[in-house]
Amino acid sequence: MSKTNKIKPIWRAALLDKNFSPRFFITIVLLAVILFWLAKFLAYNEIRPGFSFSDPLLSTFNPLDTTWLTFALIYGGLIIALFFLSFHPGRMLIALQSYTLLAALRLTTIYFLPLNAPPHIIPLTDPFIEFFGGGETLLHDLFFSGHTATMFLFFLTAKSKKLKTFFLICTFLIALLVLLQHVHYTIDVIAAPFFAYTSYRISKLINKRKKNR
Repeated sequence: MSKTNKIKPIWRAALLDKNFSPRFFITIVLLAVILFWLAKFLAYNEIRPGFSFSDPLLSTFNPLDTTWLTFALIYGGLIIALFFLSFHPGRMLIALQSYTLLAALRLTTIYFLPLNAPPHIIPLTDPFIEFFGGGETLLHDLFFSGHTATMFLFFLTAKSKKLKTFFLICTFLIALLVLLQHVHYTIDVIAAPFFAYTSYRISKLINKRKKNR
């Protein structure tokens, strides 16, 4: 079989593959539920009392506003990841399940570690949400960095070496940019890839067990 014939678009697998379809749609439902509750919780979390601590790294420099570059990498990486993953249903499923677990882990860690924003933070306001109006800029969704973790998740689920290299570079750049802007504490950024990898490994394990049944 040629390499071209092995490519199966996600829509085809979701509609026609009886083994894939139930897992895909259950994953979509779970992701929607988790994201709904995460959004509700993060809004509540903004008014919760938290605690602060001194960050040795952030204290060495003044913040820089890198908002547009940060979101250019985030949205650019998201579009590229979804495009290439859409031709590999198995990897797309792992990515969606991993992100669902990642969102659940963020909800849990933010709940148990309510942090105040770094003292000199320049809020990271989504330029697209700001342009179209509505939405609230979050300051207390800190541990761990969701943007850094998501980009590392794209690295883990990418198929080709070129894509992996691209997403790994993007991960480091986003980690650097959110620190330059004092959007996160250093520990938020350092911890992010470990949570992403944990979510990825759990998703791989779940799907491996299902294949063995």
